Amino acid sequence: MKSSLRIFVVLILAALPLVAATERGVVIREAVLYVSPDTTSQKLANIDRGREMAVLERTHGFVHVFATVEQTFGSDRDISGWIQDRGLITSATPKGDQIVYGEAVDSENEASRAHGRKNAALDAMRLYHRVWDYFPNSPLAAEALYRSADIRWQLDKADSNRRPSAHKMDPHDRLPIGEEQMKEVMKKFPRTKWADLAAFHLIDNKLCGDWAAQSKCPEKEADIYENYVKDHPQSPAVAEALYDAATRYAALIEIYKTEGEANKSGSASQRAIATAQRIATAPNVTPDWAARAERLIYMVQNNIPTFGNAVE
Repeated sequence: MKSSLRIFVVLILAALPLVAATERGVVIREAVLYVSPDTTSQKLANIDRGREMAVLERTHGFVHVFATVEQTFGSDRDISGWIQDRGLITSATPKGDQIVYGEAVDSENEASRAHGRKNAALDAMRLYHRVWDYFPNSPLAAEALYRSADIRWQLDKADSNRRPSAHKMDPHDRLPIGEEQMKEVMKKFPRTKWADLAAFHLIDNKLCGDWAAQSKCPEKEADIYENYVKDHPQSPAVAEALYDAATRYAALIEIYKTEGEANKSGSASQRAIATAQRIATAPNVTPDWAARAERLIYMVQNNIPTFGNAVE
């Protein structure tokens, strides 16, 4: 909850000592905020899906709320007004966790469409987070918190990749992707597959932006992925991590040759094959990763370069 909304709730409680708790709610549809409980009254703002609000009172099909709304230039402001009493989910709503989660999934699917609703990804991110926030004991809570963090990670990663610094070799030379949400998943749901997946995302901040055809980056990155598998042996991302490590070893076969260390290529080839072969027994391995592993093994065994511009 935003600090301003928290302050407002505290003031409400102080002013109304008979009120045990201020009801909070989240909208699963875009809501119009009116000056008074009447659809013909002045419209103050539109409230996006997933936005949180404090419920002040209810009357005749309307709810008086204090909400946070987004302004034209992306900043937020807090405002009070009336919305129609439909589409507002609170912790007391029967099957509220499923309703909010369902809207989050729908919004995420909308975001994936070529001409989907504007800002649908942000709607989904907020809605998923509300599932955990409002229904922490729901069987959907852990996955919802992870999916919220995943959307934020993907959006921030896309922004990061558009910056000139994205191609810097040293990861310390670029602005890292924010890790707060992923670390929240790891803290709230330790030793779960969601924590394992969150930890896998954090690897992005440790990777080189550009190898510059030098061995130090793929060597370091292969170690990072191998260590991930060691630390998270039951993670759904084990197969992907092994594949990522194997592709680094495969790339080193050619890189070592350009650095005048062709004697190391044989070892890199063996490690690429051995690592890729482990994918077949990875937990929950999918046909995609298994097939990609077999392709990589074939290419290495037949001396087909997987890195650089080498051609026959």
